[in-house]
Amino acid sequence: MPATVPRVAGVVFVAPYFLPTTNRFMAAVAELPGVGVGLVSHDPVDKLPPEIRSRLAAHYQVGNALETGQLLQAVQALGSQLGGVSTILGPLEELQVPLAEVREILGIEGVDPNTAANFRDKNRMKRVLREHDLPCARHRLVGDARTARQFVSEIGLPVVAKPPAGSGSRNTFRLNTPQQVEDWLHWSPPSPDEPTLLEEFIVGDEHAFDCVFLDGEAIWWSITRYHPTPLEVMENPWIQWAAILPRDIGGPEYAGIREAGPAAIAALGLKTGLVHLEWFRRADSSVAISEAAVRPPGAQFSTLISYAHDFDLYKAWAGLMVYGKFSPPQRVFAVGAAYLRGQGTGRVKAIHGLERAQSEVAGLVIEVKLPQEGQAGSGHYEGEGYVIVRHPQTAVVERAIAAIISNVEVELG
Repeated sequence: MPATVPRVAGVVFVAPYFLPTTNRFMAAVAELPGVGVGLVSHDPVDKLPPEIRSRLAAHYQVGNALETGQLLQAVQALGSQLGGVSTILGPLEELQVPLAEVREILGIEGVDPNTAANFRDKNRMKRVLREHDLPCARHRLVGDARTARQFVSEIGLPVVAKPPAGSGSRNTFRLNTPQQVEDWLHWSPPSPDEPTLLEEFIVGDEHAFDCVFLDGEAIWWSITRYHPTPLEVMENPWIQWAAILPRDIGGPEYAGIREAGPAAIAALGLKTGLVHLEWFRRADSSVAISEAAVRPPGAQFSTLISYAHDFDLYKAWAGLMVYGKFSPPQRVFAVGAAYLRGQGTGRVKAIHGLERAQSEVAGLVIEVKLPQEGQAGSGHYEGEGYVIVRHPQTAVVERAIAAIISNVEVELG
C-alpha cells in the first residue's frame, strides 16, 4: 500500500450483523488512510467495538440490508454525508447481488449484477463454465419431481441436492439410493418457486482456490486442502473437520487448478476482486470445479491465509477493493486448522484430551478458540471452536492437526 494516498470519495461498508470476521474486514476498511467510511447494518451501531465505531464517518440502520431498495436508500443517505460514494462493499456472499444492483443504479464501479449473479446462482455458474469448456459437475436445476427423476436416471446415483444460492454446505445432502430420492421428493419436493440444484456426486479430494483478480488478470492465489469434504463431515456427526494450507502449491499436483481456476473466474466475468472457489481433484488428477463466490473466504480461511503468507489478508482485501491495489505475498509457512466439533446434542459440557494434544503440538499453535462450557452446539462442520498451527514444513503441520483431531473431544449434553 502506498505511504501517501489521495483521498477518495466515501466508501460504504455493508454488514447486516456484527460478526467477528465481518468486524475484522470492517476495521480494515475503516483504517484505510484518506477514506471516509459509512456503515449500513441491521444491528445498532452501539453494538460495535468502540475502536471500530470511532473510525466510522456515518451509519445508517436498515431492516434488511439484503433488500436492494433499502440498501439503495441507505447508500444515497450516506453519500450525502460522505460527499459522494466511490465504493460499496461487504464480505458476505448473500450481499453480492444487491450490492451490484445498487452499484448499477448509482453508476458506481465494481462487480456488476450480471457477474454477481454468475457467482451467486450456482446453476447459472455451472452453465457458464460448461459453455467455456471448463470442468465442473454435471447438474440440473429441478422444479418438479419428474425432472428430478429424469436427471437421476441420466447420470445415476449418488447425486447431491443443494439450494441454487446456498453457501457453506448448508441444506446440502447426498442421495444414495432410489428410496432416498423418493423420500426427499415426498418430504421436501422441489417446485418452480423453490427449485433444487441436483449435481453429480464427485469422488475426490476437495480443496479451495482463493484468487485475487486485478483488472481482469489473476495476480495471486492460495490453495487449501479439506480433510475430509464438508459434505462428508455433515453426514457423519463424529468427524471433526480440518483444513491445511500446504507450503508448496507450485507443484504438478496443482497444475490443473492453476489453469482452470483463473479461467473460470474470468469466464464468470470478474475484473477486480477476491474469489473463493472450491474444487475437487479426482483419482486421475483431473479437476472439477464445485462452486465459486466473489467474496473473501469464510471458516477462518482469511486468517489461515494471512498466517501462511505472513501478511494481513483483511487489510489487503480492503486495499484491493478501495484503492485497486494488491501486493502479492509469498507463501512462507504451512498452516492448518482443526475444527473442534461437539459430539452429541445440546450444549458444551466438557472438553477432553486437551493435555494430550498440547504435549504433541507444543510450540506450533498460533491461535486457538476453545469451546466454552454452556455454549450451544453449532450443528455445522466448523464446530464450536478451532486450533490453528503453523510451521515451515507441511508434514509437521499435518501431524499436528492429526494429533489435535485424534485427541480432543468436545462433549455436548
